[in-house]
Amino acid sequence: MDQTGYDQTWTDINVKFRDLEEKERILKDRLLLIGKNLIEIKEQSTKELLEIKRDIEIIKQNMERLISFLETASSEFSKFARKEDLETLKKQAKMFQP
Repeated sequence: MDQTGYDQTWTDINVKFRDLEEKERILKDRLLLIGKNLIEIKEQSTKELLEIKRDIEIIKQNMERLISFLETASSEFSKFARKEDLETLKKQAKMFQP
């Protein structure tokens, strides 16, 4: 091989080396971008999860208040006279009127 053959070989090696360096840089940039996106997705998911947990706590509190109200209301309803009972009492009261 003569000098131009060696020069051409070195030029080809340098070009391939630069191409590899460029591909490595592109892959590195992509990997950094993917990592950044993963971090953003994780932060957003964590934020949404906290909101869901807060909503669940609010729902639990509302359910407890509703259950308490229903228990109170059902115990109070048993204290009220039924319509038929009132009619019976009215008839009995009329019997004692002069």
